[in-house]
Amino acid sequence: MNKDSVKEIRPGAFTESVAGEEDPGASIDLVQPPPMQPGDEAPPGAPGTGETVCRLCGGSGRRSSGESCPECGGTGKVNVGVGGG
Repeated sequence: MNKDSVKEIRPGAFTESVAGEEDPGASIDLVQPPPMQPGDEAPPGAPGTGETVCRLCGGSGRRSSGESCPECGGTGKVNVGVGGG
């Protein structure tokens, strides 16, 4: 192979497709985590956390008046930090 048969690769040559459009296979789907409730200490699924019974409603999801619990949003569960130290 001689040097005339070797083509120079310009910087950025591999950042575009042949047609110059974005690669449809390169897209990712972003999933929004569930919203935090007032009683949560961290977002659901965060490392070092876990679900526990809501302290305000005792896990029922309701206040004594029958309204939805404001701490857990009516789920009866809150996300809190666990372990570590």
